[in-house]
Amino acid sequence: MSMSSALAMVFMGAKGNTAAQMSQALSFSKIGGEDGDIHQGFQSLLAEINRTGTQYLLKTANRLFGEKSYDFHTCFTDSCGKFYQAKLKQLDFLNDTEKSRTHINNWIAEKTEGENILVFYFNNISNSLTVSSSNCHI
Repeated sequence: MSMSSALAMVFMGAKGNTAAQMSQALSFSKIGGEDGDIHQGFQSLLAEINRTGTQYLLKTANRLFGEKSYDFHTCFTDSCGKFYQAKLKQLDFLNDTEKSRTHINNWIAEKTEGENILVFYFNNISNSLTVSSSNCHI
């Protein structure tokens, strides 16, 4: 599920041909229409998994870590928070790599209690994965 929700967040920021190719590759078109349905589905699933008072222990943790000098579209970051419980934390990757690495590792260890996790790192993808103001209808 970690991989699916991470790729769905990337899909939320995609547009045009990139969005079409991702939708096809991830079979999002078979889920039932507009990409908003996909994101609402993940929102419901994450709420159910993270519900308190269950007889199982399953933890999920989503977070966006971004370079502090990059101007992220508020629509994208708000939607990631709403649908995926993933808030943006901007770090200084360019000038303080070690502090950024330590911050990310500490956050992950806290959220997962040191268990194995899957981390996605995307570098230099802003040309194909941007959210325009006209794409903020999610």
